[in-house]
Amino acid sequence: MNSNQNTKYLFLVSITAGLGGFLFGFDTAVASGTIGFLREKFALNEVMEGWIMSSALLGSVVGAAISGFLSDKYGRRLILMFSALLFLVSALASTIPEAPGFLVAARLIGGIGVGIAAMVAPLYISELAPANLRGRLVSLYQFAITLGILFSYLSNTFLLNNATNSEVTSGFLNYIFVEEVWRGMFGSETLPAILFFVLLFFVPKSPRWLTKEGQSEEASAVLTKIHGETMAKVEMEEITDTISHESGSFKQLFSKGLRVALVIGLVLPLVSQFTGITTVMYYAPTIFELAGFQSGSAFGTAALIGFVNMIFTLVAIWKIDHFGRKPILMAGFLGLSIALFLIGFQFTGSQEIDQAGTAIVASFLFYIMVFAATIGPGVWVLLSEIYPTKVRGRAMAIGTFCLFVGSTLVTQTFPMLRGWLGIGPTFWVYAAIMLPGLYFVWKVVPETKNKTLEEIEKMWIKKN
Repeated sequence: MNSNQNTKYLFLVSITAGLGGFLFGFDTAVASGTIGFLREKFALNEVMEGWIMSSALLGSVVGAAISGFLSDKYGRRLILMFSALLFLVSALASTIPEAPGFLVAARLIGGIGVGIAAMVAPLYISELAPANLRGRLVSLYQFAITLGILFSYLSNTFLLNNATNSEVTSGFLNYIFVEEVWRGMFGSETLPAILFFVLLFFVPKSPRWLTKEGQSEEASAVLTKIHGETMAKVEMEEITDTISHESGSFKQLFSKGLRVALVIGLVLPLVSQFTGITTVMYYAPTIFELAGFQSGSAFGTAALIGFVNMIFTLVAIWKIDHFGRKPILMAGFLGLSIALFLIGFQFTGSQEIDQAGTAIVASFLFYIMVFAATIGPGVWVLLSEIYPTKVRGRAMAIGTFCLFVGSTLVTQTFPMLRGWLGIGPTFWVYAAIMLPGLYFVWKVVPETKNKTLEEIEKMWIKKN
């Protein structure tokens, strides 16, 4: 590691940007605690249940689609601030619905914020991070997602217990936090959204974006603060030289040298969502209730899943720059195929589902361990580093768009597949899809560890 690197500053900036991931995870999982109440409140059928649960993901598709253009035009930091405002509006609006359509609209707004933050936050981190730390720093974004998921489970569990034991019997607080506690669950997102917005005023703009916009002096000042004056000059020259050879047009992605990068950015995030991870995070309490757990116990078990998810993401942060992206992704697809098969077997093969509860939880824990240590951070790291600077925002937006299309499709169809096939065979379908993902990584994805963003871009051109 370069002794002149301001590592503390890098981590603080990355953690601030990672709050976008925290809100992503919180927004994704908070709905898991509300679905039982929403079924009763609005008499939901399976299709409407799927819409409420996937509406945020549908918004994420929209957010991902517009985030690239916006971040390339207006800068990474400003668009992250915009996403924070969307999170805040969604959280407040989700506390007041009297019809499911209004809730779908509120969740859509939050989903747009998710889609923007999911693309821009890891991109922003990658553009500040040095090559030797980029994997770990971008993985902090995935860690923040897992932390957000865990906090949403803990928040839901706390609010549910409070509603059960509360002595408040009237008034607005009783309505929000006792009578219809699901409103309080959604509203709890307001605090991290405000914190994210405020802290973004204290982080710098991306030096690569600044250079692209002709603001070289400001870019150099940011790099100097990160790397020290000597290394900043070297990196500034490399960034300027590389950007001078970029067209800044989408046509560049279809050029012979970058087509493989484009294919990776389309296929890998899409296939990664057929791990069923959003299904597990959205429906964890429901799944555990199907396994014979009582409601409160199911919430607690879901929180355990969130905790394990967070812990094993730390393993990825620790090792991703050591083992590299490709081995971690391959291990992930293979391990997840095994884990999903085991989960399906537990639901299908048990004569007494109550007796299978421990085995089901163990299978889910194994699944989460594998995902958190491999596919979860690995996909975000790879997406954030494989594209040219001038079109990196728009190009990464394509990959993020594909990721949320996959998430939306899986989440929307899970209740229907559960009804048609049964929950066990549904997980077998996901298990089968992991094997083509393994083959794709083995044959197509290159190793990018310890390479600067400019070296990765030149690597694509040299290969063709």
